[in-house]
Order: sequence, then structure tokens, then C-alpha cells
Amino acid sequence: MLFRNDKSDKKDNPASGSRVPLLPLRDIIVFPHMVVPLFVGRQKSIKALEEAMNKQKFILLAAQKDAKTNDPGEEDIYRVGTLGTVVQLLRLPDGTVKVLVEGKKRARIQHYVDHPDYFLVEVEEIEETSQRGTEVEALLRSVSSTFENYVKLNKKIPPEMVMSVAAIDDPARLSDTIAAHLGVKIEDKQALLELFDPTERLEKVLGHMRSEIEILEVEKRIRTRVKKQMEKTQKEYYLNEQMRAIQKELGEKDEFKNEIQELEEKIKEKKLSAEAREKAEKELKKLKMMSPMSAEATVVRNYIDWILSLPWHEYTEDKLDIEEAEKILEEDHYGLEKVKQRILEYLAVQTLVGQIKGPILCLVGPPGVGKTSLGRSIARSTGRKFVRVSLGGVRDEAEIRGHRRTYIGALPGKIVQSMKKAGSGNPVFLLDEVDKMSTDFRGDPSSALLEVLDPEQNSTFNDHYLDVDYDLAKVMFITTANTLDRIPRPLQDRMEIIRIPGYTEIEKLNIAKKYLVRKQREANGLDENHIEFSDNALLAIVRHYTKEAGVRNLEREIAAVCRKVAVEVVKTDRQAHVVVNTKNLRKYLGAPKFRTSKGEEAAEVGVATGLAWTELGGELLGIEVTIMPGKGRLTITGQLGDVMKESAQAAMSYVRSRAGELGLERDFYQRIDIHIHVPEGGIPKDGPSAGITMATAVVSALTRYPVRHDVAMTGEITLRGRVLPIGGLKEKVLAAHRADIKTILLPIENEKDIPEIPAAVVKSLHFELVEHMDQVLRTALIVPDPENFLRGEAADPLARTVPVISSGEPIAPPAIAH
Repeated sequence: MLFRNDKSDKKDNPASGSRVPLLPLRDIIVFPHMVVPLFVGRQKSIKALEEAMNKQKFILLAAQKDAKTNDPGEEDIYRVGTLGTVVQLLRLPDGTVKVLVEGKKRARIQHYVDHPDYFLVEVEEIEETSQRGTEVEALLRSVSSTFENYVKLNKKIPPEMVMSVAAIDDPARLSDTIAAHLGVKIEDKQALLELFDPTERLEKVLGHMRSEIEILEVEKRIRTRVKKQMEKTQKEYYLNEQMRAIQKELGEKDEFKNEIQELEEKIKEKKLSAEAREKAEKELKKLKMMSPMSAEATVVRNYIDWILSLPWHEYTEDKLDIEEAEKILEEDHYGLEKVKQRILEYLAVQTLVGQIKGPILCLVGPPGVGKTSLGRSIARSTGRKFVRVSLGGVRDEAEIRGHRRTYIGALPGKIVQSMKKAGSGNPVFLLDEVDKMSTDFRGDPSSALLEVLDPEQNSTFNDHYLDVDYDLAKVMFITTANTLDRIPRPLQDRMEIIRIPGYTEIEKLNIAKKYLVRKQREANGLDENHIEFSDNALLAIVRHYTKEAGVRNLEREIAAVCRKVAVEVVKTDRQAHVVVNTKNLRKYLGAPKFRTSKGEEAAEVGVATGLAWTELGGELLGIEVTIMPGKGRLTITGQLGDVMKESAQAAMSYVRSRAGELGLERDFYQRIDIHIHVPEGGIPKDGPSAGITMATAVVSALTRYPVRHDVAMTGEITLRGRVLPIGGLKEKVLAAHRADIKTILLPIENEKDIPEIPAAVVKSLHFELVEHMDQVLRTALIVPDPENFLRGEAADPLARTVPVISSGEPIAPPAIAH
């Protein structure tokens, strides 16, 4: 940035009202007498410069109000600018222009003149008159001396500038020269440009300089303070290093002796087992003989620290108030009666006996039913510490037992590390996802758990790192798993297995009302006055927006509704009260994602309704059979497993053996093909419990008697027609109840399972307990004379066409007969 000292010629002064090109400037104000280089890239600006250069015209240099505006209009440019001349213009290879301009005089834009190539404005030159007097002289001296101080603090201004400013005695020129070097905002510089009285401008410049000097002095003090702090830190570091070097020369025995003495005192004070104390004292004696700088000394120190940090005889006191424990368990979880009862039994025995070994429980159930969170509740109800170790993906035996100290960086296993974290010798220890462990060349972690989870052995658990026995007998171990299939039999044998089935619709409704709605309301900043869920709305979410055994997705859907209500509350009315019901549920969650299974609407020939168990709950299972002319071929479709295919073959063999009683010819199967199909072909199905359903559908198709549409059945069939018991009865019955089935045929041996079904459901259904296939057929088929049905005359299976009606739209969850 340069300044001209020569006086302007008359030819440099344009007449008022003359038209000149306009160059909009970004982030810079050009003052009179100022020579500054500019880089110009906009085509309009380049043409304005060329016009001024070619015709030796003046050009108005005016700043933009917003530097980010790429194509400014009249309203985007300040009305006051500086008339200047183009001293030099240089074109660059990238198409831009480097130009050297010199400011001459202030000018005001009177109005814009339309021009296609650049801004053309009519300007009015502003005349400045300088009055000299004592006050002005004093102001000049004050400004000069202040500028000198300003230059000393501001390293960006060259010192030579002080001499240049001292030689200026014109107030107008002095104020413009200093204003160009001030580190103030563009708006403040524009305000100085628009001040036409030199004396007033000088006063403003003086004020800006003093403000800048104050800021620069503060910055200088901060820099000085930081520098001193850094010097102090460096000095301390240097002295500490010197002290270390001196101590090394003299020997570090004192510090090492103090450390050994401290360890010796801790070993004496700590309650250790006899074996652990002997081992610790032996290692301490070895440490005394070592050099403090040796690597082995560090290993020994770490070993002693681990022994001293473990809780050997520190135990928390159990809460033996059974009523209080029961209250806590009920607060945290709905249902799960078997687990809660087992904990209360443990506390009751503990109260009577005084000391018993901690139970080892294995909670098996589908995801989302509360297995992991139940561990925390058990710890809270018994007053114990809680630690959790996730075994998912663990494949190294050393993760359980630790590494031997011969390895670099050896550490104890997860069991010992967690006991240190618990700080007591009788915590509730949750081993999560015990069925997700795997095996490789590094060992089998499930085998390492055999000692940990064996009540007869875990009182002397031996970690490879510690190499001393550690008592885990008082620890309450709880393991969780989704299935038992991947847990080795020896490990299963050491645990008390408690199965946690998936929740029923009624249980999910109660969980949502008592726990989930309240939790999500609080999580989303709402209260009872803001949002309320009707029971029907919650049931609709369970049935149509989730398909799961647990309640994780149910909680997510409730959270989604709460978030949308929160938006409504913030946008409209903070006192709004929203009642979520079945009518407005679609507004918050969109279209239903799933549909519940339904039974047949009318009795059909060759179509029977079975019941299936899935991890997500019970489902209806439609079985369709059709008869075609053929040569005795049996076709089974529907992506069935081996067990289910064998059930179909057993059902067919039963029908053939009873052909005479069913009124069929003995060789009926030689002239026909039978096709058994289970809809939902894309979903794998397996299990023996659809046996009686398949037999019923086959008999219906052969005899032309329709199957009652309000009857569902489940049971395994034998070749002699016996009906064997099945599993998952509770879930299957609830599925039938949902689908408005009125009668359910059950194996007589499953009568013992009926009390597990909710009483309200049992009351609304009629159960037929059967032990032979004949009873099933008499109940399920619509025949003229049920009593004499199985003693009819031979009939021709191809006498008339059999209508086959599918069970409607596919149901959403996987159907696996159990």
C-alpha cells in the first residue's frame, strides 16, 4: 500500500456531474492519496477498468456492503467512494486482472446510468476545506504521537510509516493516511470515508487508534504471560531432569525402598488367603533382590498390585427382607414369575441357613424379554454389587482364565478383572450371551467356564495370571442365552436353566402401560398432561407395528409416537393434551407393518387350521390338501423341514391304514396323487405338532367332508393314530384366541399346561382333549352322523372335483410347528 506525496494537477479533478465507470470493491476501502494493488476477476469490473485505462478516465472505487455478493446491484454498493485513476493494468493467465489504482478525491454517486458492459455512474465531487488553528495543531500532534505508539504495538505496519506520517501537515490527508492502516471493520472505515470534515475525521481516527492500542496492549500482556508460563514449565522440566540424573548417579535406592516398604505394609494389612499371602510375600522378597530399573521388577510389582486390589474377604451384606426384594423385582419387571420366585427362595434359605453357595442361573429366552436388565434388578433386590461381562464373540480361553506371566503384557482374565471392579467377593455376576462364544486354535472358552460355573469347584478357581486359588463360591452367577443349542451339554449341566418365554399380547400391554409409556414420556420431555395412550392403541401397536417376542420394538414405536407429539407440543401449544387411539395411530406411525393371522371364514374341504409356535409368539398354520388323478404320488410343499415332512408321511400312512373305516377303497391311493401344501412357502417350517392337522385335511379331501372353520388343532400323530403332546401351548392358544377360534383340539397329555394360560382366555374357549385321531376327526369334520362316521361304505376319491380355497393373504411371522 503506497501513498502519493505529489499534489494533484487540475486535470486530475473531474467536473461535478461527470460520468465515470464504477469498480465495486470487496473487503477494502480505498482512501484518497492511497495507491493499492487489486485483483479483479468479474467481467463487469474488468471492462470498467479497461474503459478507464483506455480513455484516461477517472474510475469510482466504492465498496460493497456484503463482500459475499458476487453480482451486486445498486443497493449493494455504498453511495460514497473514492475517485481514482488506473496506474497500471496487467492481465494474468487465468483471465483475471491485476491492477494498480490511486485514490484521488471523495465523490458521491448521484445516480446510475444504464450501460450494458459495466456500472456507469454520475458522480458529485466532494470538496474538503481544512481550517488551521491551535486546536487543529494540537489534534495533529496528538494523532501523530498516538500513531507512533500504535505502530510500536502493531507489527503489521512498517516502522518507516511513522516518518511518512510525521511529514504530513494537512489534516485531511493525515486522517486518510492513518485510517487506511487501522485494523478496524470495513463499516468503520466506510464511516470515516463518509466524514467530510477533516477535523472531525481526525478526532474519529484518534478514537479508533486508542481503542486499538488498548486491545493490542491486552494481547501483549497475554502473550507475555503465556511466554513466562512456558518458560517456567520448561525450567521446571529441565530442573526435574537434572534431579533425576543426579539421583541416578547417587542411586535410587531410597525411592525404591519406600515403595517396597509400602507394599510390605499393604500385604500385612490386607486380608488374604493363606496361599495368596505366601505368594505375595515370596514375590516381594524376589522384588527386593531386583534392580528397580529391570523389566522383571515391573512385572512383579504389577502382580503384587493385582493381588492386593482383589476383594479376598470383603463381602456386602445381603438384604434378607423378602417383601422388599419382591417389591423391587415387581417394580422393574412385569411377569417372569419363575425367576423372581427363585431369587426369593434363595433369600429365604439364606435367612434360615446363614451361608449358602451362590446360585448359578441360566436365563434362556428370545431377544428383548429383559434377561440382561433382570440381572441389575436381582443385584438391587439382594443389595449386592453388579458386574457384567459380555461373552459374545469371545473365542480365546485366556479371556476367561487370563495369560500366564511369561507373556509380555499378561493380564488376569475377565472373571478376576470383574471381581476387582466389583470390589466385593459376592456380587451378582452376569455372563451375557453365553451361547455366542466360539472356538478356535486358541482354545475353547466354554470349557474354561466349566470351573467357574461349577458350585463344587469355583471355590478354588485358578486364574493363569494369579496362579493362586480364588473363591467364587459366594458369587451369584447369572448367564443369559437366546437358545441352548450352542451351549455345550457339560456347561448346561452346571447351571439351573430357567426358560423365559416371549411375552403374550396381554403381558406386552401391561408392560407398555406400567413401564414403557412412562419411560418414553420422560425421555422425550413430556408428562401425563401432554400424551395419553388408550389400551386399544397399545394393542394395535403390538399387533400391527411389531412382531417380536420381547418389547424392544414396542418401546421404539412408543418412542416414535412421543417424539411426534413433542413436535406438536413445541409448534402449537405447550399445554396440548394428545390422546393416542386407534383412529389417529396411523398419523403417528404410518401404515401398519404387519397383520395378524385369521382363521377360515367358512368350512372348506381339504383345508384345516393348525397352530404353530414361533419365537415371536403363536400363529395359525393353514394346511391345504388337493386330490388329483395319478399313480399314488404324495407331494409335500411349503418349505417344510424333515420332521414336518415325516409327520405328513405318518399322517398319510394312518389314513391308508384306516381306509375301510373311512369309507375308502383299500387301493384308493393307487389311482390318485395327493398334494399337501402349507402356505407361506417363503417361510421355513418344521416340527411334529402339525401331524393331526395334516391327517384331518387329508381325510377331508378324500371323504369330501368339510372341516369346521372355527376349530384349530395341534398334536403329533403316530402310525396307530395316537395323539402325542406338544410344546408352546400357551402361545398357540393365544394365537387361536386372537383369530376368534372357538374350539381347540389338544392332546390329553397337555391338560397339565392349561393353567399357564390366562384365565380370561381359557374361559372364552372350548378345549377338546383327545388321545386318538378318531376323536379329532369326529370333532373337526362336518359329517351327517359323527358316531358312525368311521364305519362308512367305500367312496371314490375322484367322484367329484374338490374345491381348494387358500387361507387368504400370507401372515407376517415365520410359522414353525413345535
